[in-house]
Amino acid sequence: MPQTPGLRERKKAATRKALSDSALELFLERGYDRVTVAEIARRAETAVTTLFTYFPGGKEALVLGDGAEREASLTAAVRERPEGTPVLEALRGFLAGRGVLDRDRDPEHRRRTDLVLSTPALRAYARTLWTGCEDALTRVLAEETGRSPEDTSLRVLARFVLETPDLAGASPDPLGTLDTVFRHLALGWPELAASRMMKT
Repeated sequence: MPQTPGLRERKKAATRKALSDSALELFLERGYDRVTVAEIARRAETAVTTLFTYFPGGKEALVLGDGAEREASLTAAVRERPEGTPVLEALRGFLAGRGVLDRDRDPEHRRRTDLVLSTPALRAYARTLWTGCEDALTRVLAEETGRSPEDTSLRVLARFVLETPDLAGASPDPLGTLDTVFRHLALGWPELAASRMMKT
């Protein structure tokens, strides 16, 4: 029946949300290290096997996801930027709307971000998710500049960009840190900071 896939996807989304919400509640109540996946599954009224089906990365993934959305959004920020917008400006704008850099965080997002920043395992996992986007960002930078994905300069740029969220998270002035990073990146890659670098 045509409606079956839609219903199935809605049920999957509801299960994912229940697990993620339960994990966040328990972590905030008792601390990340004092909560087991069995307790999270029990709070969400599901099985541990179901938890790992939806979140193979375990406890960290329950808070931060698996990186797929992050990578897709990051590359889209470059590919779908407005005509005439410099690549570096598009990347800075994207990062400014994520995590601790997002000034418009709602209360739940703020609690989640604060939990990540105060929990070494979560912060390390978040950094891994960002740096895991290196290949994808290097490829899209190559597409936008007409250069080879093997160009070491582009990989260096991708790596610097993807370390920025972790640097900003450790700073008392996250947005100031973001601006400082991108000022330096503009000096190293001026062709990607210029408005004449348009989409092709």
